[in-house]
Amino acid sequence: MRRTRTGWLLLAPSMIILFVVGIVPFIYVLYVGFFDWNLFSASREMTFNGVNNYRQLVFDPLFLDAIWVTIRFTFFAVVSQLIIGFFLAQLLLRDFPGKSFFRTIHTVPLMIAPIAIGAIWRLLTIPGFGPIPYLLDRWFDFEFNIGNNATQAFLAIVIMDIWHWTPFVTLTMLAGLSALPAEPREAAQVDGANSWQIFRFITLPQMQPVVLTVLFIRIMDGLRTVDEINMLTNGGGPGTSTRTIGIHIFRVVFPQTDYGYGSAMSLLTLYLTIVACWFLFVSLTAVRKR
Repeated sequence: MRRTRTGWLLLAPSMIILFVVGIVPFIYVLYVGFFDWNLFSASREMTFNGVNNYRQLVFDPLFLDAIWVTIRFTFFAVVSQLIIGFFLAQLLLRDFPGKSFFRTIHTVPLMIAPIAIGAIWRLLTIPGFGPIPYLLDRWFDFEFNIGNNATQAFLAIVIMDIWHWTPFVTLTMLAGLSALPAEPREAAQVDGANSWQIFRFITLPQMQPVVLTVLFIRIMDGLRTVDEINMLTNGGGPGTSTRTIGIHIFRVVFPQTDYGYGSAMSLLTLYLTIVACWFLFVSLTAVRKR
């Protein structure tokens, strides 16, 4: 009994902080989502409108387009990071000249804040100033301008996210590959299996829990990416080509000061994120039980 009481006393500060920082804001946002409230309007009063904010979301083309942009961005970025990170992890298992230097340089993006990442890539892609547009025009006679071309802007945010987070995937994959037992691979080599067969039937199944864990983390991060995209595209790029759901919520809540609709949008986005993560979590736990 005394041990139980001591345990709850030790947990109490963390639980209080979690309640104040996490639960209270969630309840407040849930409450505001049922009102029509613009703090800078003439009345400044909260008008109850029931579920009208949520009903409006279902038919809001900008919100639906922002969800689609977010899904596309997350898919292309995460899939590319998994492929490149797995390849680099396999490479780092071998000895080659400059391995330590490459490993150090490769992890540098992880130490940079997301908003600084966006600022760096904005400087790299400014027409007439950045090296990327200059080199593309000089070497390939290709005009690169993310301020005017929606496809180029979307490609730029995907490449930026790949550059930023591939080191995380590489280090996680490297840890997983280093922990794999060597006996199944050696037995397959004795039986005459080639490199592709060893990868397909031994390495990949053994790495499945690690891959799903990385996928789980990176999808959650991709769905909530805001800072670097906002900095690179100056709030959404040409049209809505790079306006992810996080940027769309920001533009609704702050420039338009529509707090009720923005709260409803945030809650629906949270729900969709939880559903996606639940499916990934079920897949991960099913793999671990095998």
